[in-house]
Order: sequence, then C-alpha cells, then structure tokens
Amino acid sequence: MTILGLDHVQLAMPAGGEDSARAFYRDILGIPEVEKPAHLAARGGCWFESGALKIHLGVEAGFSPARKAHPALIVDDLPRLVAAMETAGHRVIEDQPLEGYERRYADATPSATESS
Repeated sequence: MTILGLDHVQLAMPAGGEDSARAFYRDILGIPEVEKPAHLAARGGCWFESGALKIHLGVEAGFSPARKAHPALIVDDLPRLVAAMETAGHRVIEDQPLEGYERRYADATPSATESS
C-alpha cells in the first residue's frame, strides 16, 4: 500500500459559523467556495477548493478551536495577505522562520475588539 497524495483537509467549525468561514477562506484567502453534495450539506459547514487545494469545514458539536493543528498554506505575497487579515480584524502572529519560509499564524475568526 502506498499513499498517493492528500485529497483534502477537514477542519472543525462551530454551528452557524459558515458566514465567518466564508469571510476568511473565500473573501480574504481567495479560495472559492464549492457546493457540498446535497446529502452532506444538511450537516452544515462549507467547502473551499481551488485545484488541488481543498479545505473542508465541518460543524463539530461543542466546538473548541485547535491551538496547534492547522493547514499551512504557501502564498505569493505574505505582507499583502497579513495586511488584509489584520484589516479584517484577524490576529496574525509572526513565528520563527524555517529555512526558505517566512511564517505567520492567523486566527480564522476575527479577534474581539479589546479596550484599554
């Protein structure tokens, strides 16, 4: 048996979080939303796909966001993406680079406005 590739990444999301997911994955990251098959659409969630890139979000009861698990995406203009995420209210954290890569972590859900 040989693994031939990765079909998609499935991430958990809270019930009713589809609009927030669309705002991040479709509107900021630019990954088009595709229609879920009818028999799966009733479960909620949403799918975003562009060529071989497939990120599926499924509703999870008692959802709690993962702090370590994440998809790692390669982009062609990281400063522009960081600016777009920050403008939309998403928290972006700089991480130590790996050879050949600048790395940032971002929360898909916008941060609550903090008052000082």
